[in-house]
Amino acid sequence: MFYRVRHTTTYDYESQVLHGRHIAHQRPRATERQLVKSSLFHVTPSPAWSRAGRDYYGNQTDEFELLSTHEQLIVETASLVEVRPAQSDLATPLFRQSWEDIRDRVELDSGCLPQRQFKYDSPLVQRHPLLGAFAERIFTKSKPLHEAVMELNALIFTEFRYEPAATDVSTPLAQVLREKRGVCQDFAHLAVGALRSMGLSARYVSGYLETSPPPGKPRLVGADASHAWASVFFPDYGWVDFDPTNDLLPGERHVTVAWGRDFSDVSPLKGVVLGGGRHVLTVGVDVEPLPSTSPSEPPPVSTALR
Repeated sequence: MFYRVRHTTTYDYESQVLHGRHIAHQRPRATERQLVKSSLFHVTPSPAWSRAGRDYYGNQTDEFELLSTHEQLIVETASLVEVRPAQSDLATPLFRQSWEDIRDRVELDSGCLPQRQFKYDSPLVQRHPLLGAFAERIFTKSKPLHEAVMELNALIFTEFRYEPAATDVSTPLAQVLREKRGVCQDFAHLAVGALRSMGLSARYVSGYLETSPPPGKPRLVGADASHAWASVFFPDYGWVDFDPTNDLLPGERHVTVAWGRDFSDVSPLKGVVLGGGRHVLTVGVDVEPLPSTSPSEPPPVSTALR
């Protein structure tokens, strides 16, 4: 499946910003299932300098600095991406291993050292008795890890209510567990935290999800949104993504942008500013499906980003 993805972030400040420095994670990354044909990044006002690069996890980043005064910041990304179907490998014996065996393998096998870092607490996913108790409901003795992950995926989907205004980036997981409501970011953190509570390696994945309009309604530009899901590591196989917000395994409709320990590693846009006062943040995302045959490259920046 081919998509043209547009992501626009606008900050409107109540007073002038004198200086700003930012880093963005908005360009999709190449994976075994995902080919990034092109990606354009544009900032208004024009930055004094900008630099495209990679972070510690190999995610695409864009850093920039603004030295001119401004009361509005607009960051726009337009990408052309091909997403291939996920391979159906569920019958492989690797998925019949118990979660205890995989936990021990990750801990003791030197070949799993790069993945071992995803076992530990991170800024937004901290160990808590409520989190451990939640995980223990699922991770019973000798249960295959893949079976446990599918149960975890379904449990979060059925027991927790999607409620956009209920949480923000600073909401602790203990509160999410008590109130049983949140957004995709919370549910991804919850899944990651549950797996880490059992000694397993899990990471947070950010991206986009193509959504469909209600029957008979037109597809609205900008109606899609950033999305998040989780991933668990299987030695000898690799990482397996799962989406607890929707109780499914990500497929062609999921566009991967970045992964890390939690949201703080892959925030779409973060930085520091001097001045500005309060601000209003507006985010618009459009995931536009394209014909199944390979489309031409996107138009120039002046057209693709506006």
